[in-house]
Amino acid sequence: MRSLTALRMVVHDRSSTAGALLGVVAIVFLVGQQLSILFGLLNYMSVLVDHSGADAWVMSANVRNADAGNSVSVRFMDRAIGLEEVEWAEPVLIGNGLFKTGDGSFESVRVVGIRRPRLAGGPWEFEKADERALLDLDSVTVDRLDLAKLGNPRLEQVTEIGDSRVRIGAISDGARGFQGTLVFASLDKVREIARTPPGRYSAILVRFKPGVSKEAALGKLRAVMPPGAVYATDELSRLTRRYYFAHTGIGGSFGFSTIIAVLIGVVIISLTMYTSVLSRARDFAVMRAIGGRRRDIAVVVVSEVLIIAGVGVFVGFLMLAVLLNMTHGSAIPSYFPRQVPPLLAAGALAVSLLGSLVALRVALRAEPASVFH
Repeated sequence: MRSLTALRMVVHDRSSTAGALLGVVAIVFLVGQQLSILFGLLNYMSVLVDHSGADAWVMSANVRNADAGNSVSVRFMDRAIGLEEVEWAEPVLIGNGLFKTGDGSFESVRVVGIRRPRLAGGPWEFEKADERALLDLDSVTVDRLDLAKLGNPRLEQVTEIGDSRVRIGAISDGARGFQGTLVFASLDKVREIARTPPGRYSAILVRFKPGVSKEAALGKLRAVMPPGAVYATDELSRLTRRYYFAHTGIGGSFGFSTIIAVLIGVVIISLTMYTSVLSRARDFAVMRAIGGRRRDIAVVVVSEVLIIAGVGVFVGFLMLAVLLNMTHGSAIPSYFPRQVPPLLAAGALAVSLLGSLVALRVALRAEPASVFH
């Protein structure tokens, strides 16, 4: 009965309902949009690690992120292969170069060298051609989202990176890095571009055999490597994301904008609910006069908030879904993990209840005697 009364009040007081509804929608949509971009950027930060297909990375000791390590010796790969738990170990060489566009200008790129024929650590999805293109020494891949930046090179087009001749052999899909445009090539080609001495690599990727305990295998791998040089893939991914989140200003920027969005929602909800309760103060006094308890009034007000919050969450997520669908596959980084929506909905509900506290306090002050004044 009390919930039905709350529903009637929500439907009757349309202006206040619309205002509070706007506050909830603002919280869900604005915070959700910020989070989707944040998670999209986090994916960019550790994209090479997350899609490497390896269980462990061997790098220089005590790196702070996957992009800032010193070179390691080929002997590390030999040590890894010697362990019975290891299925394969492959080197990766990362360098920088200048990609020559069609109009003669240059774009800075990050070249990632992978060893043939396994091509471990290479691109994982393609729009045109496939990974077999990298079996050719001069072939490279560029990502479809970077084509405009690189002058829209065509498949099989010949160009230069640094002083080295390369050919566009494939176009990847989703291989975008946080530090710059990613171009994949064979190990020998990247060594030529980056002028890296023989026998030195950026990292060694290690894959354990199926059925092997990863913790035990990691322990054995660490035993034959220098201290602090072996990282589980998920560990290195977290380390890299945490580093960029804390040291690039992204954390503070997104945190501030999220707080602002929440505050806007709280203010809108508080003002509209407060105004609504003030306009219905006599109604609450009548409820008290005919025997209603303070608890009944509290249930009515809270039920109003829950109804408005439920509708607002639905509308907010609907708008957010449209936005994510529009930006999917675009240059705008957007990703929304499946565990985030329930947390966002619960947060919006909690903020809505918080915003209604002032209105609830006013409603509970309604005195039965005021009806007869």
